[in-house]
Amino acid sequence: MIVLEWLFLTIAPCDAAEPWQLGSQDAATPMMQGIMDLHHDIFFFLILILVFVLRILVRALWHFHYQKNPIPQRIVHGTTIEILRTIFPSIIPMFIAIPSFALLYSMDEVVVDPAITIKAIGHQWYRTYEYSDYNSSDEESLTFDSYTIPEDDLELGQSRLLEVDNRVVVPAKTHLRIIVTSADVPHSWAVPSSGVKCDAVPGRLNQISISVQREGVYYGQCSEICGTNHAFTSIVVEAVSRKDYGSRVSNQLIPQTGEA
Repeated sequence: MIVLEWLFLTIAPCDAAEPWQLGSQDAATPMMQGIMDLHHDIFFFLILILVFVLRILVRALWHFHYQKNPIPQRIVHGTTIEILRTIFPSIIPMFIAIPSFALLYSMDEVVVDPAITIKAIGHQWYRTYEYSDYNSSDEESLTFDSYTIPEDDLELGQSRLLEVDNRVVVPAKTHLRIIVTSADVPHSWAVPSSGVKCDAVPGRLNQISISVQREGVYYGQCSEICGTNHAFTSIVVEAVSRKDYGSRVSNQLIPQTGEA
């Protein structure tokens, strides 16, 4: 698979989408790594099936060409080949299903005692995040809004339609619980590098668990069509070291209201 990525120039060293990218972004969580491994395993079976079917097709065209065999011959039924072509296609889905079931169950598993809980509330054109484990001076949960930065306000190096004014800061190598909901219409919270996509439904709390394994900045967007250009609503997760996490939350993520 790595060779194919080099051939098609689809290597994604960054944690954001690239022009003409065909491959996946770098995995930041064990969940995303499992998704990529399953994709590679399925791709391996697809290559085997493709080679086998092409060989049969080319062999049939070669041996039954009208110039080599102008007179049609009688058809001979082979019991052995009939049994084999029935058994093998049923075995291949079993090799695909077993690891996929393990991955699905791991994605649905919720951490019983997470280190940090973050609540993500979807609004049209922006997101609201609430750190339930941190309180502000008035003994309320630390809450802030996250707006997509307009093109005219972008700084050098920032990605268009991906960067936000307030990032979600999380510690690396820590079990996190994210509670996703919506305040108006259905939204979603999707970060490709983390391998998570959770629907945000008004009046309902959906829960996901992630554990970011490396420090970095991970970009995502709302994947629901819930308004004009609403897919441009960006999600940015910044993973920092554990020792820097407390100071980042206390000094930088000050409760504030963003401007549209």
